[in-house]
Amino acid sequence: VQLQASGGGLVQAGGSLRLSCAASGRTPSAYAVGWFRQAPGKERERVALIDWNGDHQYYEDSVKGRFTISRDNTKKTIYLQMDSLKPEDTAVYYCAADPSTSTISWSPHYAYWGQGTLVTVSS
Repeated sequence: VQLQASGGGLVQAGGSLRLSCAASGRTPSAYAVGWFRQAPGKERERVALIDWNGDHQYYEDSVKGRFTISRDNTKKTIYLQMDSLKPEDTAVYYCAADPSTSTISWSPHYAYWGQGTLVTVSS
């Protein structure tokens, strides 16, 4: 499975961006996905998770109410809508897939990772 993330860029505080992550190759029949981020000098952290059907989502407290994760399985694409962006949201954002489950995956070891897309929020 290959994951290709896109949609990052430079935006002013309070602005919005939508990240996309397209899966290709031999994709599993069902898999959980998530968005993670890594800011300069910090460890990678979980941002949002979603199950296969899109019925359940999880958000870290720092992004709750501002970010929305969704997926379109017909297009093999997941999205992260980011609104009311803050300078502290600046990071490289990664999408990841866990084929071991169709429910939300809490595993720190997702099997497949995208290459990352840089989001920079200016104050």
